[in-house]
Amino acid sequence: QVQLVESGGGSVQAGGSLRLSCAASEYSLKSGCVGWFRQAPGKEREGVAQLNTGGTYTYYTDSVKDRFTISQDNVKNTVYLQMNSLKPEDTAMYYCAARANRGCRGSWIEVIDFHYWGQGTQVTVSS
Repeated sequence: QVQLVESGGGSVQAGGSLRLSCAASEYSLKSGCVGWFRQAPGKEREGVAQLNTGGTYTYYTDSVKDRFTISQDNVKNTVYLQMNSLKPEDTAMYYCAARANRGCRGSWIEVIDFHYWGQGTQVTVSS
């Protein structure tokens, strides 16, 4: 069965960087869709970035565009989220998720349409 394991979270000062990793098991990155989501206390879970793993289609929410980069390593079967110029408002639990049976090339895919989820990794940005 599909398993997603996140790592790389931590505490940083504003302006710092982190790289999150999502190691996928029993899920091929040759054809699919993997996304990063985040949820802060009292707020809804929101999409941060998405990657069509069968082709170089990437999507970012406006608040992180030009600061975050999503990428994949097919050898390690891992998806990454490089986070630069971090801001206090980026503080949240970050989750990796994968969509079953479909990619994401035509539009932004919502939370409800992702089927497999990791347990999350905490990111805290202080001022």
